[in-house]
Amino acid sequence: MTTQRDERRPIVLLIEDDPILMMTLSDLIEDAGCDVVEATTTAKAIRILDERTDIRVVMADLDVRGSVMGLKLAALIRDRWPPIELILTGAVKPDLSSIPARGVFHDKPFNHAGIVESIRSFLSAAG
Repeated sequence: MTTQRDERRPIVLLIEDDPILMMTLSDLIEDAGCDVVEATTTAKAIRILDERTDIRVVMADLDVRGSVMGLKLAALIRDRWPPIELILTGAVKPDLSSIPARGVFHDKPFNHAGIVESIRSFLSAAG
């Protein structure tokens, strides 16, 4: 269902290759008051980030397929698009000290309320 937006909602780029998780996480992002742009590969996500200037938060599965994997993708986003906040997910918790600044990790299975809170916290801190 598409509705006309009276006000601009923050945009979250969701990088996830599992269709069921994509739907679930898209719903959570919308519940947090944001619009979602979806990418199923890291290469597509990078193209989206190159083309758009309105992405506020990237939520990325560290295990998604593509040319840049895992924490390398997070580091690339932090280097090329420093204002973007990072929410990283995965089945295996990485070394948390390797997560870039202003990044958080949520492991699977997801704590839905925790993800919504992370999104809202980033957006309120950004103003």
